[in-house]
Amino acid sequence: MAKSVARFVCQSCGAVTGKWAGKCDSCGEWNTIVEEAVEAGPGLAQGKTKPSRGPKIAFVDLAGSAEPPPRAAIGIAELDRVLGGGLVAGSAVLLAGDPGIGKSTLLLQAAAALARAGRRVLYISGEEAVEQVRLRARRLGLQAAKLELAAAINLRDIAASLEGIDDATLVIIDSIQTMWMDSIDSAPGTVSQVRACSFELIRLAKTRNFSVVLVGHVTKEGAIAGPRVLEHMVDAVLYFEGDRGHQFRILRGVKNRFGATDEIGVFEMTDRGLAEVANPSALFLAERRGNISGSAVFAGLEGSRPVLVEIQCLLAANPGGTPRRSVIGWDSGRLGMLLAVLETRCGLRLGATDVYLNVAGGLRVTEPAADLAVAAALASAACDQPTDPGCVFFGEVGLSGEVRQVAQAEARLKEAAKLGFDSACLPRRVARGNRPLAAPEGIGLREIGHLSDLVAQFAGKTTVADKTAKPSA
Repeated sequence: MAKSVARFVCQSCGAVTGKWAGKCDSCGEWNTIVEEAVEAGPGLAQGKTKPSRGPKIAFVDLAGSAEPPPRAAIGIAELDRVLGGGLVAGSAVLLAGDPGIGKSTLLLQAAAALARAGRRVLYISGEEAVEQVRLRARRLGLQAAKLELAAAINLRDIAASLEGIDDATLVIIDSIQTMWMDSIDSAPGTVSQVRACSFELIRLAKTRNFSVVLVGHVTKEGAIAGPRVLEHMVDAVLYFEGDRGHQFRILRGVKNRFGATDEIGVFEMTDRGLAEVANPSALFLAERRGNISGSAVFAGLEGSRPVLVEIQCLLAANPGGTPRRSVIGWDSGRLGMLLAVLETRCGLRLGATDVYLNVAGGLRVTEPAADLAVAAALASAACDQPTDPGCVFFGEVGLSGEVRQVAQAEARLKEAAKLGFDSACLPRRVARGNRPLAAPEGIGLREIGHLSDLVAQFAGKTTVADKTAKPSA
């Protein structure tokens, strides 16, 4: 007879230890290790069974060819873009985001769009009753969609219902943290439950050839709750970002086995649900005022999509105490590095100044190409001189103050020209055999080699090139 064996599992990263500890050695989190009981079967250590040798696996060469996997277009262009063109049959997608951000609303709209196209969609909710889902559908005007709803958390019942289905296109599980497998002695949402339930649902998706979307909770730090192995098990991981007090929502793909990563889809939250934003650059810049100091337009790139956003900076004097650095939508550590470069290499004194930096529109910028736009906003605010309202900025800044080149400059310039900008401030091209930059017609290029050249445009100071040209005394 199998006996119960206790083990200790970290609820943050899934690491298993032989004894309890206050801190997990794998992820460094405190008070996350919980005792779990597992059934120990008659293994080799007990001397009762001997593992049999399995059949040999078959190997094939790399030159084989296969057709691209068939996709089911959802009909929501922004969601299809992030997924790489639609849902792949047999794939597993993990959608995570803050509470109330709109995950269930987006999936209900996607399920209704597929159902209207004549495809079979199953929506299984573990957090809401069927009537609650119906209320949301009526509020969104989707009550006429032929969608099959169910409220259940027992995975044994769900698996038994899905085993006999061969014509489903999409199965939505909302959420994976509420699923419960009765063969595991732990509460729903624990590492063992999330891992086992996800494995069984993914197995069903692969064998029955339907796509499954798992809704995941996030921790207060913004990471997906549960074991890290959950993100490795699925084919795509999507993050739904944005502030609940802001109308814009960003759907970002951080992993996709069937498409490009770092693609984004932009939505606007309305009283009728989430509306697609086909041209996010125009929306992000709709309320911009070009005659205010501390503002610069960044020509960024999110996946394969060029996006123009406004970088806003506000400086306030702080004669005593520690100056404050407040950042929304950008890396605070990179802001500290850029402030140090501006003060050390360019002579811009900001050590006794509170700095407030904001990326307008709710978008979070992660690429280092935003360094030049942030530096332009800081220099503009420090010198109280507005930037050119028809100019965009992009470029990476090094610790010595040099401005480095970034990828896909032509795509950024084309997006700027489409929105009516007539100039761009970008890194200076180096003479190393690079092909000439094909700038769109009507856009002038202002090439910057050192960050002090940019500061000099606002303060009229001597650049590094002028300093080095002077003979020493």
